[in-house]
Formats: sequence, C-alpha cells, structure tokens
Amino acid sequence: MTNYRDRLRRLAVNEPQQLRDAVAAPSELDPRMLAMARLASLIAVGGSEPTFGEYADAALSAGATTDDIVDVLVGVGSVVGSPRVVSAAASLAIALGVDLDQPDD
Repeated sequence: MTNYRDRLRRLAVNEPQQLRDAVAAPSELDPRMLAMARLASLIAVGGSEPTFGEYADAALSAGATTDDIVDVLVGVGSVVGSPRVVSAAASLAIALGVDLDQPDD
C-alpha cells in the first residue's frame, strides 16, 4: 500500500505516465464509498443522464440507499451550485425511477 503523501505527489507531478499509474491503482475506498465519490464527481462535472443511471445503479449495488444518493446531491450543492444540483436532480430522478410530476402518496 502506497502512503497518501506518495500518492498525492504522483498525482501532482502532472506527468502523463505517473497520472495513469496513480489513477489505475486500486482504490482503497470500500465499494460504497467509491460509488458515492463517483456520483459526487459526476454531479460536479454535469454528467449525462445515462451516466447517472449507471453510477446510481453502481452505488445501490454497493450498498448505498436512495436517501444516501440524494444526500450526496445535497452535500455537494454548496460546492457545485444550484444549476448543477437542479440538473443532476432531474437526471438522478430518472435513474432512480422517480416521477417528479407524480406527488407522493
């Protein structure tokens, strides 16, 4: 296991091979945490609707709940801003099979 300082150093070098090696190394996060981090990243970059479906499915398969997924969306809101949250909320609703036009019972 490589320590965090070495991993940060390799990522910060910005040398293509170093970056590929660092990114290709297995994550030390558990599958659920990794899936949640990937969802947060997807929200930040404004991912496509099908990609939200893929990553939401991965998060649910890794043990996340639908509440966890929405909590990630809310949690990154102050960083990514309202437009990204609104866009991601609609994509996540589709991914999770939620009809936003249908009121809760």
